[in-house]
Amino acid sequence: MTQPIRLGTRGSPLALAQAREVAALLRVTHGWDESTVEIVPITTTGDVIQDRPLADIGGKALWTKELDACLAEGRTDLSVHSMKDVETIRPNIFAIAAMLRREDARDRLIGPARLADLREGAVVGTSSPRRGAQILARRPDIEIVPIRGNVQTRLGKLDRGEVDATLLAAAGLNRLGLGDIGTAIDDMIPAPSQAAVGVEIRSDDARLREIVSAIDHLQTRLCVEAERGFLAAVGGDCRSAVAAHATLRDERIHLIAEILSPRGSEVRGGDAEFGIGDADGPAALARRLLGEASEELRSMFAG
Repeated sequence: MTQPIRLGTRGSPLALAQAREVAALLRVTHGWDESTVEIVPITTTGDVIQDRPLADIGGKALWTKELDACLAEGRTDLSVHSMKDVETIRPNIFAIAAMLRREDARDRLIGPARLADLREGAVVGTSSPRRGAQILARRPDIEIVPIRGNVQTRLGKLDRGEVDATLLAAAGLNRLGLGDIGTAIDDMIPAPSQAAVGVEIRSDDARLREIVSAIDHLQTRLCVEAERGFLAAVGGDCRSAVAAHATLRDERIHLIAEILSPRGSEVRGGDAEFGIGDADGPAALARRLLGEASEELRSMFAG
């Protein structure tokens, strides 16, 4: 290889950890030395603006637009994304060529061991509409306050007593070597694509597609595609509370999902099982949940 493959990534500690994981996999899989992959940190708008909820400043595109520009203009060869932060519909000039083996998709509660242990009226910090609604569905007395920033920033707010608890993705904590922090929540469905890392290329780059596809974890890809299919069918935006998680069982996909009102007062959930490649399977579940929802809840989604 005459020049290194330039791997674009956000510059947060977690994003860099994910990028290093991709780089290491590429080197091991292809027998390359250290010089063959160069990690290129890129500052995104979402990293710069930390004082407002994501939905108020442009949604998920704030995590991808600078990476997209670098990739489209040839300043980088690959982009590494947390799939949870990637818009459901992507420009045709890009393609997700690989997804890494999925990490633990659960959320972890940081603070008390259980939600039930929080005091009456406790303050929980999260800017995720999904997490906020799921918490309020279980504990309507809790006050939800927005909290953004990287993992250390959020943990710092907890240490300073600004919030009584917060929720963080187990996958991110594990990738940062902080897997012993907090308690995993088993009964809360995660966000679509949570814990999955994707590697994106320019669609017309056949050489890189072949190189990158060698590290693709098929089971993760099939499950994440089902979750993203549900998300696309149910509609909504960054303010919509939606959860979905798929698993592969005996060559069939089992998908569980729910849609929630912002305060968690209405929750419509269900599951479906369908064959691999059945694009209507996730969409059918979305239609069923929307059909069961009140008119008020349906109005929060575009499905």
